[in-house]
Amino acid sequence: MKQLVITSDDFGLSRGVNRAVEQAWKNGLLTGASIMAGAGAFDDAVAIARRNPGLQIGLHLTLVQGRSVLPAAELPGLVDTSGNFTTNPVGAGFRYFFDRGLYCQLKREIEAQIKKVRDAGINLTHIDGHLNIHMHPTVFRILAELMPRYGITSFRLSNERLSHNLQFDQERKLGKYLEKLIFGFLADHARPELDRLGISYAAEVKGVLNSGRMTEEYILNIIEGLKDGVTEIYFHPGILPDAEISRLMPDYRHQEELAAITSPLVRKRLLELQIPVQNYRGEVK
Repeated sequence: MKQLVITSDDFGLSRGVNRAVEQAWKNGLLTGASIMAGAGAFDDAVAIARRNPGLQIGLHLTLVQGRSVLPAAELPGLVDTSGNFTTNPVGAGFRYFFDRGLYCQLKREIEAQIKKVRDAGINLTHIDGHLNIHMHPTVFRILAELMPRYGITSFRLSNERLSHNLQFDQERKLGKYLEKLIFGFLADHARPELDRLGISYAAEVKGVLNSGRMTEEYILNIIEGLKDGVTEIYFHPGILPDAEISRLMPDYRHQEELAAITSPLVRKRLLELQIPVQNYRGEVK
């Protein structure tokens, strides 16, 4: 049997993202959103989560291209004096892996992000990461310790079929090949530990290779060939004008992605294919 989980990243990044998340939940197929604990519109996102209790909330772990929760003075190796992480994900990845002196700082910041969301009265159900940083071996090692402690029962195992993607989108072939190689390796590394801990994950995650370009046409194509089991499709919806998302993600099709989540055609086709839309707890939308 095929099941589909539909989520949104970057919840709390800006009011344009937050408005899109609420609209996608109320009027569309969205089942969950991943919140950024250090982002500028965090409090607004919390208010939206509280008035929409059925919307499942996860942590969008941010350790690159964002702000820390802890003061900059406590994280001298991770952030600048204003509390900003590096904007270079490749450089961050190498430093987090090879600089063992950063481990304790990473652990304190990751736990602080979890606690900030929980202290706001939100029960976190899943973990993913900005630019998929949660898959990083050092970060994953920390998460494997913290997820059971805080009752987090689902994890985004970022792994997607390249061949299926290229049937419908031929852009960025080399980039997609490298992403498939890297995330396939990281998924193989993480999967046994997740199984040991009893933490659930989707059989496949759509959005890794077409991030920011999850349009209605693309979604209508890929849902025809979903694998058995649970598939997660994640989006980056937004409502423009919004200076923050335009600055950070100028090439993303935020409004088109919102349109895909709320598309009557997508909903109709999923009904025809008898693919239920649910959250990670198995509650059908």
